[in-house]
Amino acid sequence: PQLRSLNLSGNRLRELGPPLARAAPQLQALLLSGNRLPPLPGGLLPPAGGGAALPGAPPPLLSRLEAADNEVEELGPPLAALPALKSLDVAPPRLRELPAALADCPRLKEPPLRGNQLKDKRLEKMVNGCQVKAILEYLRAGGRGKGKAESAREEARKKKREKQQKKDGGDGEQDELEEASKLLVKVLHVSENPAPLVVKVSPGIKHVPPPIVCCVLKGVNLKPGNALKRFLSAQTKLHEDVCETPPAATIATHDLQLIKGPLLYDVQPPDELKITPLGRKEIKAKDLLRQLQLEAEEQRKQKKRQNVSGLHKYLQLLDGKDNYPCLVDAEGVVISFPPITNSEKTKIRKQTRDLFLEVTSDTSLQICKDVMDTLILKIAELNRLTLENKEDSGSDNESDALCGPVNLNPSQNVQQMNLPLVVEQVRVVDTDGNLKVLYPSKTDLTTVSSLLTVIR
Repeated sequence: PQLRSLNLSGNRLRELGPPLARAAPQLQALLLSGNRLPPLPGGLLPPAGGGAALPGAPPPLLSRLEAADNEVEELGPPLAALPALKSLDVAPPRLRELPAALADCPRLKEPPLRGNQLKDKRLEKMVNGCQVKAILEYLRAGGRGKGKAESAREEARKKKREKQQKKDGGDGEQDELEEASKLLVKVLHVSENPAPLVVKVSPGIKHVPPPIVCCVLKGVNLKPGNALKRFLSAQTKLHEDVCETPPAATIATHDLQLIKGPLLYDVQPPDELKITPLGRKEIKAKDLLRQLQLEAEEQRKQKKRQNVSGLHKYLQLLDGKDNYPCLVDAEGVVISFPPITNSEKTKIRKQTRDLFLEVTSDTSLQICKDVMDTLILKIAELNRLTLENKEDSGSDNESDALCGPVNLNPSQNVQQMNLPLVVEQVRVVDTDGNLKVLYPSKTDLTTVSSLLTVIR
């Protein structure tokens, strides 16, 4: 009865019955990945109309439900019977509809529902765009054609579009305008790149393929106003919303000009791994973790909480490990210590134009790719916002001597807004040069295709 976490992954389960819920009323995390469950969560939920007091009621504290790699093609209608649900994973995408009851899970953060080919195309666009609040409101209204107020607004918008198309003299112009308003990203293939960056994987990394995804993003503008602050805030929020709790993936962003390739994804003992963390002096990994643990405990006491937050929640991922992962440049400098910190050496600054992006995970390569897709979309959105706002160049208390002249020509700004960001493919290979991961591949960036036009 005191069971809090149950891992049933990698079995051949076809159903779950009410006895599980009765036997484990304190259950908070249920891991069901790699089974053969068709509905979710099946017998864990009471039948429609059943009350919470029924013997078959689900665990009231269940907050994490993972069912990736099953045969899930629908979500059970009474999902509202899980009031504490925060994290829901139903990859790979096979869903055609989302039940309205999803809106009745008040604590549910962004579920990994992107990529599903939903019947309701408007809802699919909101899902792929990570518009969580809009999704919940849309489902509460009954979805397309069911919510009267929403239906009236949609009808008014439709008439306005038709009137505008008729005025402009062409039905296809609206589609062209919508396509033109999309964010643009051009993929530079390895074969087209004269000096592609490569990440080699040490034999000490046990995952095959290793759960690391990297790419280069060129053409970012962080000089004007609060652009850098918005960029850093967006990265933090992405960690909180998409990378989930407990952490499923970690993001690291670097100034490409400060990196010497090729890179090595390696493991080192805690007393040998040295890094200069963001805002700190060079330190050994074991000493850094000790400092962070003391800070976490002090923070927990001050805020009178049971759990820690922020960076400190990642410490648990390294518990019991003899070696820690790290990303090392060609000069032997550790530029990243996932999931804890980046290096001060490759820190993003206002003058940064080209980024090296890195997403690592302790569980899944696909999670890395999904998070990277979303990261590129967010950066593209921020870049457009920066150009549209026409902010003056500011200072973040760092030297701007290398920034160059400020562009004050409005016509050049308009021209810049139509230029795509360039994503350069990065290969992850083993020590013999055999390819393990390539990002972005032909199948990547599809989860954000409704908001992003990818020129391949």
